Amino acid sequence: MGKLMIKNIGTLVSGDISNPLLNADALIIEGGLIQAIGQESDFDKIGVEQVIDAGGMTVTPGLIDSHCHPVLGDFTPRQKMIDFIESSLHGGVTTAISAGEVHLPGRPKDVAGTKALAILAAKSFASARPSGVKVLGGSIILESGLQEKDFEELAREGVKVVAEIGLGSVKSPKEAAPMVKWAKRYGMVVMMHTGGTSIPGSSTVPADDVIATDPDIVSHINGGPTAVSLAEAEKLIRKTSMTLEISHCGNSKMIVDVMKIVKELKAYPRIIIGNDAPSGTGVIPLGILRVINFLASLCDVKAEEAIAMATGNTAKVFKLNRGIIGVGKEADLVIMDAPIGSVGKDALSAIEAGDIPGIAAVLIDGQMKIGVSRNTPPPNRKIVTSKL
Repeated sequence: MGKLMIKNIGTLVSGDISNPLLNADALIIEGGLIQAIGQESDFDKIGVEQVIDAGGMTVTPGLIDSHCHPVLGDFTPRQKMIDFIESSLHGGVTTAISAGEVHLPGRPKDVAGTKALAILAAKSFASARPSGVKVLGGSIILESGLQEKDFEELAREGVKVVAEIGLGSVKSPKEAAPMVKWAKRYGMVVMMHTGGTSIPGSSTVPADDVIATDPDIVSHINGGPTAVSLAEAEKLIRKTSMTLEISHCGNSKMIVDVMKIVKELKAYPRIIIGNDAPSGTGVIPLGILRVINFLASLCDVKAEEAIAMATGNTAKVFKLNRGIIGVGKEADLVIMDAPIGSVGKDALSAIEAGDIPGIAAVLIDGQMKIGVSRNTPPPNRKIVTSKL
């Protein structure tokens, strides 16, 4: 596949929380990677085979859902729904990270079974991307009896994440902490449930248990349907350097309270955004966009910073070569605009006004996966594609 140029970009959002806007109006993509960023007038167009004219719209990295619960393929038994991952693609999500395949009917809870499920899901999603979405699947659910050699095997077979601790039989720091050390030793990223119960079978997890267990990520710092107390959340924010996940399927008021402390501590780089669906709350294709809107319209976060929380911040903690618009990064991109009828003049001002932006196109590895989204309001402008 030859080179692709995206030109006439109105605003280029980098995904890098330390430098969220780039002074550029064009990108060159080849081999699924971003090869050049800059002004169209400065580019050598030799070898460019296809051009996407963004029409002055905003280009961002593809959104990363830091917390989902798939099983296998694009079907969720939790809501008996097919193509739910494709629906998230229409919400700008190009990568989804499993927090555990917990909804599998008859999920095995012995050592051999929980390992088999994680390895199967990891290999399955690595080989088959639902509608092109990159699913980091096969998160190991911690069950009693797992040993260090099991984590070594899991890592060798492609398992990269420990599902949010608390889903399996391992819940106490005494049992979980050694497993966390083993997982980190073999390069895994560790998530942990915190706060109140969200579904039958889950349990309340206090801040001191999270601190003693030492995960990489505090899942849904804003709670599930039952919020963690602000005092508990504040302890995790102030006394640790853990990554803090804001979840759509959580408590909205707690987002406001948490973000006041995060802003005070200048801790924006620690914030990532997850959907936590499918869940009892449902399947929410626009969940990541909705949290971005919430942060930008109600929490005094700039739209480009909120987008970075759902892209570059997440990519960094999960060690992914995407989520940032930079040379050598995977070309997972969203072209978006203010929706028709919005008070915003572009995607960023619409988001800060609380409007869901209109998605005009989503690319994964430089290939167009969808045009105008079926789930967002229509964008004010349209892209134009052509071949040279």
